[in-house]
Amino acid sequence: MGKKIITISREFGSGGRLVGAALAKKLDVPYYDKKILDNIAKENGFSAEMMAEDEMRAKNSFLYSLTNAFGTAGYGPDTLSINERFFMAQFDYITNIAKSGEGGVIIGRCADYVLRDFRDATNVFLYAEEDTKIERAVNEYGIKDENIRKTLADVDKARANYYRYHTGRKWGEPVNYHLCIDSGYLPIDGIVDLILDYVDLRDKRKEEAAE
Repeated sequence: MGKKIITISREFGSGGRLVGAALAKKLDVPYYDKKILDNIAKENGFSAEMMAEDEMRAKNSFLYSLTNAFGTAGYGPDTLSINERFFMAQFDYITNIAKSGEGGVIIGRCADYVLRDFRDATNVFLYAEEDTKIERAVNEYGIKDENIRKTLADVDKARANYYRYHTGRKWGEPVNYHLCIDSGYLPIDGIVDLILDYVDLRDKRKEEAAE
């Protein structure tokens, strides 16, 4: 069995990036967050700034769908909108990560959906109570916003709409993931250990089933 590949979807303020970075370090595998955007930009000629803002455009699901509708009258890559071409480039990039056998921890980018048919991928969703997310956003992310509750709601709304548009699934729905964790009750290292324990148990179960 090759190196482990884990995807982490998360509510804003639930500590997904912190958990992902610690998890990648402990597993000694690559960590993919903003790095995915940077590499896709270099390889496909996209604007890194445009890609970084793409998910947040989905805050208004109607306008995001309308934007993606332009240029889809025919078939083939030339008829797709910029947003859809970006998603397909990202889809291919994440798929190649999984196929490489080098493992990795991938944050967001609908990676759980992209790797849904990869038997060795483990998909995790992190969530937390609002007070926990606010505290982390302020103290660990350095966000200083008097409308912090609105910021949290807007980011999660954008992620949910983006996910639904590109996957046809409901973001955060437990059936889409192998493991869902309330990150407010454990330290980062504790969450990492919990995920690794689950992955080990899942690997053993798969090995037993294959015998």
